[in-house]
Formats: sequence, C-alpha cells, structure tokens
Amino acid sequence: METQKLIPLIIFLFFLPCSVSFVPIDNYLINCGSHSNASLFNRVFMGDSTNQGSIFLSSDDSISLINKNPSPNFPTLYHTARVFTSNGRYRFHMKENGTHLVRFHFFPFKAQSFDMKSAKFSVLVNGILIIKEFRPISDHVLIKEFILKIESNMVEILFRPVNSGFGFVNAVEVFNAPVDFVIDYGTRLVGPSGVEEYKHISSKVLETIHRINVGGMKITPFNDTLWRTWIPDEDYLVFKDAAKHAISTHTPNFQKGGATPEIAPENVYMTAQQMNRDNSSLASRFNITWNFPVARDGFPHLIRLHFCDIVSPALNLLYFDVYINGYIAYKDLDLSALTIHTLASPIYVDFVANSDDSGVIQLSVGPSDLSSSIRINAILNGAEIMKMINNVDDSTVHRRKHLEVLFGSIVGGIVVLFFVATVFLLAIKCRKKKPKERTVESVGWTPLNVFGGSSLSRTSEPGSYGYLGMKIPFAEIQSATNNFDRNLIIGSGGFGMVYKGVLRDNVKVAVKRGGTPGSRQGLPEFHTEITVLSKIRHRHLVSLVGFCEENSEMILVYEYVEKGPLKKHLYGSSRQLPLSWKQRLEICIGAARGLHYLHTGFAQGIIHRDIKSTNILLDEDYVAKVADFGLSRSGPCINETHVSTGVKGSFGYLDPEYYRRQQLTDKSDVYSFGVVLFEVLCGRPAVDPQLTREQVNLAEWAIEWLQKGMLEHIVDPHLVGDIKPRSLKKFGEMAEKCLAEYGVDRPSMGDVLWNLEYALQLQESEQQRGVHDDYGSASEEVNETTRTIHESSTSRRIEKNYDNEGSDISTSQVFSQLMNKEGR
Repeated sequence: METQKLIPLIIFLFFLPCSVSFVPIDNYLINCGSHSNASLFNRVFMGDSTNQGSIFLSSDDSISLINKNPSPNFPTLYHTARVFTSNGRYRFHMKENGTHLVRFHFFPFKAQSFDMKSAKFSVLVNGILIIKEFRPISDHVLIKEFILKIESNMVEILFRPVNSGFGFVNAVEVFNAPVDFVIDYGTRLVGPSGVEEYKHISSKVLETIHRINVGGMKITPFNDTLWRTWIPDEDYLVFKDAAKHAISTHTPNFQKGGATPEIAPENVYMTAQQMNRDNSSLASRFNITWNFPVARDGFPHLIRLHFCDIVSPALNLLYFDVYINGYIAYKDLDLSALTIHTLASPIYVDFVANSDDSGVIQLSVGPSDLSSSIRINAILNGAEIMKMINNVDDSTVHRRKHLEVLFGSIVGGIVVLFFVATVFLLAIKCRKKKPKERTVESVGWTPLNVFGGSSLSRTSEPGSYGYLGMKIPFAEIQSATNNFDRNLIIGSGGFGMVYKGVLRDNVKVAVKRGGTPGSRQGLPEFHTEITVLSKIRHRHLVSLVGFCEENSEMILVYEYVEKGPLKKHLYGSSRQLPLSWKQRLEICIGAARGLHYLHTGFAQGIIHRDIKSTNILLDEDYVAKVADFGLSRSGPCINETHVSTGVKGSFGYLDPEYYRRQQLTDKSDVYSFGVVLFEVLCGRPAVDPQLTREQVNLAEWAIEWLQKGMLEHIVDPHLVGDIKPRSLKKFGEMAEKCLAEYGVDRPSMGDVLWNLEYALQLQESEQQRGVHDDYGSASEEVNETTRTIHESSTSRRIEKNYDNEGSDISTSQVFSQLMNKEGR
C-alpha cells in the first residue's frame, strides 16, 4: 500500500524539468563521421563532414562510417562514426578559460571492413593522456566524461591508434562548466592518518566513474542542466533492508554558498536514502553502506556527496557520520550548520580517497554520537565518484624509465655498500637486546597473534593482552551464528551488527562483527576493546570471550547478557516489564561498582568515555554489567590531572567541561553516570526533541525540578508510591552532584557507590535510626569517616580478587557492616 502511494510522487519527480538551463559560453557538439546534424536530448550535434563542422577536424587518414542496419528508434547520433587509422585531431577555439567538460560517445557497430570492437587507441587533450589504450568491450553506447581545466585558447583532442589498431568516435562534446563547479578549498583527504585538506583539486583531470541519484530514479540529460545521466543506487547497496526511500515534493531551497542546480539537479536533492528504522531486525544504530566498483589501480578518486535534509521536521535534529573505505570522513555532520540554518537546502562535500586492491570505493552513512535516541538517522541524496587520472603521456613514461635505469646504475653500488654496513652495525648493537612485545595499539591491520595456537582450537594461555584473550576461528563463529543469520541479530552500532550465538561448548555469546570484512572502520575501537577487556575481570563488567581477525574480519565475542540494555527496561516501544525501585537501585549500584573498579583498579585507571543506558546490560538476574569499551582511554598518570584528547561520547551524556576543554578525567564518566541516574528515576531518554524546549534535555529538566524540591513529580509513573522519600532525596542529591558543571565539584565513583548503597538502605529500612538521618551531623560524620574506609578496602579487595574473576565481595561486605545493625 505504501509503495502505491509513492508511485505518483516518483512519476512527478521523473518528469519534473529543470527550471533554468545553463548556457555555456563554449559549447561544441560534434556528430562524428556525419554529413548532417543530429539531435539528442534537445541538443543539436553538428556533423563533422558538413561545411561548418569540417573546420574542427584535422586528419588526412580518417574515414566516415555509416551503420547500415541501425536498431529502430536508436538515436541518429550513433548511426555514424569517425575512424582514425593514424593520428587524427579535433581542434576547438575557446572563448573562456577554466573548468570544462569533455565527453566522448562510443558505439562499436560493424561497418564495411571495420569491426570497431577490434579498435585500440589512446586519446589526449592538449597533450594530456586521458584515455590509454582503449578497447570497446560491449555492444552498448559508452560515454566517457572528463572534467579538466583549460588554460589556453585552444583545445586539441588527439586520437592515437595503438600498434596496428585504429581509433573511432561517434560524438564529441566540449563545453565550459560554471565557475564554481570545482573549487580549490574544502576538499577533505580521507585515509588511515585521518582527514586532511586536499588542495588544488581544480588542476586535476577527473574521469567520471559513477554518478548516482540516491533514493531516486534515473535522471536523463533532459532533466540536468549539464546534460548528465544519474542512475539509481539500488544495485550498489550492501544491505538493502538498512535503507529506506525519502521523497520530497517541494523544490529544494538553493542558497548562496551551497549547491546549485548545476552541481546537481533538483531531482537529486528531492530524493534520498535514510536509515530504515522500521526494520525490526535492526537495532537503533547501524550504517547504510554502498559499494561502488572502481579499477584496482590505486588511483585517488574525488568523491562528491550530495545532501539535502528532506527528512527532518525542524533544524538541528539531524547529526550523522560519513565513512569512506571504512575511514571516518566527516564526523558529526550537521546539515543545519552547513546550510545557513535553512531546512532542505542542498549542499555537497568533496572528498579524496585512494582505491585499493579490493576494487571498491565504499561509502557509509550512520548515526553520530550526537544523535538523540529519538532522532537517530542518516541520509544521502547523491554521489559522484571521479577518478583522478594519471596525466602523464606514454612518451614521458618511457623517458622517465630510461632516467630511472641510469640513476639506478649509478647509485646501485653505493646503496648495496651502505646496506651491508648498516646491517653489520645493527647486528652488533642489537645482539644482546631482547625484542619488545607489541601492544594492540602499536599494530596495524594485521593478524594480532595474541596467543598463537592452531586455527582449529581456541587458546587461553595468558599473553600480552591479559587473562581473557582468546583467538576463535572464523569457522567456529560462523557455526555459532548460523553463518550470521539475520534472525539472530540482537543489536547494532557504529562498529557493526551484534548476533546471538552458541559456541561448541554450549556457551551463549554475543558476537559483534565489525562493519564490512576488509573495512578499516572501527579498527581503533576493535583494538581498544581487546586491550581493555583482556586486562579486566569483574562481575559488573561484560567479559570478553574472544576475538577473530581471520580473513580481514574484526569480530569480538562477549559473554551473552540475557536481558539486554538497561534502556529497554526503562522506556520506549520495546520496554520490558517495569523495574521496581529496589531493582533500579541495585542496577545502579552494580554499574557504579564496575566503573569504580575501572577507575581505581589499575595504576592509571581506565576511563570508559561512553557511559549510557544502552551500554549497561542486565543478565537474567538483573545484575548490571557495563559494556562497550571501544572509546575507553587510560587515565592520567600520577603527576597529571587529565588526558588531552579529542571529544568522544554520546549526545546528552557528554561532560560539558570535557567538551569545552578536551581534557578527559574520570569525572567525565561520573557526569555521564549522573544522566543515567535520572534516566533510571524518570524513565525517559537523556534527550527527547519531541518534548517542549525546557524538557528536551533530561539533566537540565530534572535538576530544575530537584532544586524546586519537587523531584517526586517527575519520577517514572510506574514508581509512584514505590519510593520512600528519604531514598529519593539521597538518590536525587547524588545525581545532582554527578552533574556539577566542573569535574572538581563532582564526587568520585567511590562516593557515588557509597551514596547509592545508602539510598538502598534507606529504601529497605523500616525503622530509620538517627545515624541515618539525612540532615544529622552524625550522618555526615559517618559519611566522611566511612568513605575513606570503603575506598581503601574496596581498592585492596579489587587487587586481591583480580585473579579470582574479580569477585565483587568487597563492596557489599563493607556496606553491610556499616549500614546493617547485624553487621555491627
């Protein structure tokens, strides 16, 4: 039914003409080998054998060919061709310098003694080799388009037969592009070293490989101001069910400084693919991915991505990330900020990335860490991929090779002697030095080789990564997940899909498979998870069962946590049976214990950096386990106060001081945990854009009610009458302290844990004793006295029980002795 409703809109968009046609100053359209003109898409191509057209042709040995048996209704432009048995040229006088488009039309029909499929030739434009040893391989029309900068008053196109072959062409186009079609600033170079600025892109020769109308139908040159063809994206989607069409019937708001109808036609910006959040087999966070085939030659490509926010009801609701070849290309892309705060205003962003041996340019869009839980989405409207071709002529290559041989002959002997001497000196120097073990952070995308062992069995000996590292064969993971059966998907995120699985020993596991095999996306997170989780073992931290890095896969295998994320038990359409207040307190206490262990169980401590309700999992007994350590960092050294690092985290949970100063401390986790505490209390998301302005941010809204002394008015309706006032007051005060603007004013996780235990005791106690009075000096004295006892005791027991699976007896014993009559 929904598809039927979309059909009229699609038909409307397909026949929607461009509003104003671009009129180029230079505009040469040649019908090659013909004595007459031909029309194609309302454009007239002049025959190169006519009196007017012959002035452009300079070739003594060229031949005009006519297709005697053209297909019915086949464009007349392809009924003729110009064949070159030796070098042949077209010359065009240019009225304007700058960026020009040059197109060649090839249709290899048979005529007379020529079978144009056997042609072999190269093409040069003003001495630049743009087509090298071309041979037609299909019976269809092939259009090759090049974008290059013309800086002379003449364009010479040379067709050069290779060996005993010949060249041919059916039609030639040469016309100038708009002034701002290719600009020299704003291009982003994407690769393993991050994102850098790429300069002087307009001086490069670009060959169009793909031009895609994402989410829409084919656009013909009739509906494009530069007479281009845009094809649908369906055939390039890696996982079609992850994408959903978006269509607008409103003309885009073209703005100065953004895209123009010459950059891409209106129809491109009126359709898009967005995240298919209606697909119940997918979790809230996943990427849409496209694979575009390219040559396996390692050449750089210009990737132009087109965006227009046609999916948001208002500004500043859409944040998403862009990935190219698995590398982050644009983090936290905010279309509202790039379009002068105008909704549905087209923009484009240029990237440069290299192709590799995979023969694929991979594009992905997915939710940003700044995305709210309600407005998680990502879109793409259009994509163009253009190869930055090698513009060196064959003759230049030969000369360079001769020079290289000569240079090599002269230098070769010196290099050999230097190498022998260096090896000798290094052998002496390193004879007694033992090789250092490499940590996960130091390795690239190579097998991690943590423990060794055969590929047929898992190994569990302690190694450089700690106690829990295990390499699991890919075949076993395939078997455990029924070859990654979609019905076993239990979640997804920026790293990839998560599957439920059962290993050979009947152990239930959660299998997190990173992105697309061979992709580098998520590689740092993959290494970080192994580094962190192989060092820790605690009842309230999710355990790493093993990992797999065979076949360029990045797979992490965790213990299976039966009841899933805490978030699902608090709110949303997938909400489970409501938790009682006691259960919620116990869950918060468990998570706090896990975080306290992270912060204090090691010399530098570990900062999680992404504490939120989706990263706190519940087992079958509702025991909390902190998960997802992909963003974790080691804490500051003893003589340091913070770690300087780029901001990572999730929107709504992010420590404002960390965001402003980019200085990370364990108090950043405390802030995020404070937001979780209010989520637990109020049963609503950290950010909800659908609410009124003052209610959007949970932390600000909750503190406002707390400071009014009316916190009980905003608790989860399921908890009304279930919370004792003193327990609520202690819990609220603790959450407020966690959310202090400056980290120095926030409590440690040890303090948070102490107060949460206290709130639970207040909830359970039927008879409040004076020593527990929230306002009494005795209570404050107990707080100050016992906090030190608790922290030191907990730290000692953490170290003591490290090898005993982090048994978490210490905290519970200390608090039971402090707060229970029987314990005294």
